[in-house]
Amino acid sequence: MGAAQLVILFLALATAVGAPPSEVAVGALFTYDSTIGRAAKLAIELAVDDVNSDGKVLPRTQLNLVPQDTNCSGFLGTIEALQLMEKNVVALIGPQSSGIGHVISHVVNELHVPLLSFAATDPTLSASEYPYFIRTTISDYFQMNAIASIVDYYQWKRVTAIFVDDDYGRGGVEALGDALALKRAKISYKAAIPPNSNTDVINDVLFKANMMESRVMIVHVNPDTGMRIFSVAKNLQMMASGYVWIVTDWLAAVLDSSANRGLKDMSHIQGLIVLRQHIPESEAKDKFISKWNNVAHNRNITSGLNSYGFYAYDSVWAVARAVDKFLSNGQQINFSTDPRLEDSNGSTLHLSSLKIFDGGEQMLHQLLLTNFTGVTGPVQFDSEHNLMPRNTSTSAQQLHDVVWPGDSTTKPKGWVFPNTGLPLRVGVPIKASFKELVSGRGDNMSGYCIEIFNAAIKLLPYPVPCQFITIGDGTKNPSYIDIIRMVAANSLDAAVGDFAIVRNGTQLAEYTQPYIESGLVIVAPVKHVTSSAWAFLEPFTLEMWCVTVALFILVGIVVWLLEHRTNEEFRGSPRRQVITMLWFSFSTMFFSHRENTVSTLGRFVLIIWLFVVLIITSSYTASLTSILTVQQLSTGITGIDSLVSSSLPIGYQAGKFTKRYLTENFNVPLSRLVPLNSIQEYADALNRGPKNGGVAAIVDEKPYIDIFLSNYCSFRIVGEEFTKEGWGFAFQRDSPLAADLSTAILQLSESGQLQRIHDEWFSRSSCSSDDSEVGATRLGLGSFWGLFLVCALICLFALLVFFIRVCRQYNQYSSSEAAGEPSTAAADPVLRQRRPSRLGSFKDLIQFVDKKEEEIKKTMKRRSGEKDSQAAGFSYAQSVASA
Repeated sequence: MGAAQLVILFLALATAVGAPPSEVAVGALFTYDSTIGRAAKLAIELAVDDVNSDGKVLPRTQLNLVPQDTNCSGFLGTIEALQLMEKNVVALIGPQSSGIGHVISHVVNELHVPLLSFAATDPTLSASEYPYFIRTTISDYFQMNAIASIVDYYQWKRVTAIFVDDDYGRGGVEALGDALALKRAKISYKAAIPPNSNTDVINDVLFKANMMESRVMIVHVNPDTGMRIFSVAKNLQMMASGYVWIVTDWLAAVLDSSANRGLKDMSHIQGLIVLRQHIPESEAKDKFISKWNNVAHNRNITSGLNSYGFYAYDSVWAVARAVDKFLSNGQQINFSTDPRLEDSNGSTLHLSSLKIFDGGEQMLHQLLLTNFTGVTGPVQFDSEHNLMPRNTSTSAQQLHDVVWPGDSTTKPKGWVFPNTGLPLRVGVPIKASFKELVSGRGDNMSGYCIEIFNAAIKLLPYPVPCQFITIGDGTKNPSYIDIIRMVAANSLDAAVGDFAIVRNGTQLAEYTQPYIESGLVIVAPVKHVTSSAWAFLEPFTLEMWCVTVALFILVGIVVWLLEHRTNEEFRGSPRRQVITMLWFSFSTMFFSHRENTVSTLGRFVLIIWLFVVLIITSSYTASLTSILTVQQLSTGITGIDSLVSSSLPIGYQAGKFTKRYLTENFNVPLSRLVPLNSIQEYADALNRGPKNGGVAAIVDEKPYIDIFLSNYCSFRIVGEEFTKEGWGFAFQRDSPLAADLSTAILQLSESGQLQRIHDEWFSRSSCSSDDSEVGATRLGLGSFWGLFLVCALICLFALLVFFIRVCRQYNQYSSSEAAGEPSTAAADPVLRQRRPSRLGSFKDLIQFVDKKEEEIKKTMKRRSGEKDSQAAGFSYAQSVASA
């Protein structure tokens, strides 16, 4: 057997026992002559050299790089990819184009070859559709969220998206729209540039974008053709002050790649905000940059290194580590034919040369388990096969000062009125009445609301041509919420008139600052009431009269008890005392009582009682005056509570929100609500009343009622305003005009012009509208029970103190009387048997209370003196006896 045969036999045996292959083919697919491709090509070559020279990863196997040039063509890129798959590669690095990535992903899915793209950033390339696709760079999803945070930081609400019209551009803009929606902003105009467009096409696209209102331009295009956009924009005066340009990371790649040779005209990109993929500083990164620069210098490569070169380098290492794990687990690299790809009917496509990688699923699994630190930082993949960013938080709150286009440091407004030649479409409601607010047709509009709008428009720093579009036939009120829906549906640009700022409206449109306050009130008919002979009894209810009289009597009894023992004016015969007590009590009503109070408790009770009398008489006088002079409500409605609790019909203005408010907030049945269109219908319905097919009251906003009452004096507002709203002008959601017009309305208010316009259109009513003149009511116990309770408690307290003092004095009096009895009892035993030992009976107590306090004190003093004399005589007798 020859030496060659022995070698072949040895290799066969080694393969049979699972020896690793000497080399493994890995494909690379990108455009060589491109901003990304020039950086990626050298980076991939350096990565392959580093892997093959490394003793730990694939120590006995060499990576064999098989590159293919896609030539910036989707079609050629697909053909090159198919040719690459014929070479039995275990993994494919690339492509850099998201469009080619979509096509190639279908191929690798069938052939089970993992596809690692270092530059396809389209977020729609997902693992759910393409399970063998792995993204080794950062998805555009993250930079679009970063742009949305910048837009939100500067409080812009509408942006224009300028993008290349391919999978990469459309996918990025879709992600941008979703991110802006979370910040309550949106893309107001999409300027799509067809791939490989010339300067004329770009000029037309930018010209149309410049006609729109947004001045915030988001540019998401390819690096190789994107720079032409800014030269065209400069020619169109779009790089001047007032514009905002935010550019995705493609421009950073262009700038990095051109660092060594400089750009031809940097003036085109002054004032732009450019996003860049963040690659943290590390020793591995520095070594790679140094090696890249040295090799590029030796090869006379003038293009610089950009971020995609770093991701391409790490992609190779991810493949190498996965292949190493794959082989270490004893897996074999084998390919098999797919019967479905057999050439037939004389086809020359050679599809049968495309083979399935038998270990593709295991290789994919090893790639998804990747976990190492590369030049870009930690390299790991999430469940969607995307490279995991380490820090996804936005840093918009830490932005430094920006020099905007035109060398301006002032934050641009971000929008202007669109220069489309089309006026602002302003919807105006035309109703059957209330012409003081809105009236007219076409350009001849007038009224309070129109004058406020025109005055505010004149204060804007830019011209806004308006076209008033009347809505309604003037005989029946239009639905106001339907007009707001027309604004939301872009059938109108704005709605001007008496539009209340209510919840369901703010969900559809953007309102300005209110230019007038407006709340719901109730208007009801009133009538003059003829006074009766017994009108003087009407101020108080029967219950109030009874309690008041009882309290008068109670206070008279209390004062009599407190004064009877010390005041001669409260003593005498029983008949005189009763008369005195009643006279004193009721004379306090007129503060004409003649009797003086001398006791402290009596004066205390009297002071409190005189205060109560003052309140009662004042209330009585006011109520009686109202009953004799004011108007009375015909229906007895006094406010929203009494109106809702009744079953009477309620009128409301047709087309306004009042109907919805009453049904949703007060559960008023629809059968009770009567729509009315004009002030004549208001008056007719109120005059007819509930019994004759009319209404008991009308609920409407205050400005309407003010106009109504300026013409009809037989009605009045009852109760208080029970809602607080305002009228404003409505614009489409997030319209910058709403904010600017709100500022203008505030200027009108501060200058006093807002009030002057109001006074011109709202004439003064000749009718009194004082609510105090309507519906005088009788006063009941509920208004005074607290005062009466305090008075009663004070009376009880005074009586308690009085009886405690009397009982104490009575006890002392009884003791002094008992002490004087022994001598008398000793001299007269019969008297001792006949008299009781104590004066403790209730009858004696009553007699004691009836006595004057002065006599009691004298008696007690006399008894005390007699006791002392008896004690002295007894001592003298004892001394004589002992002598």
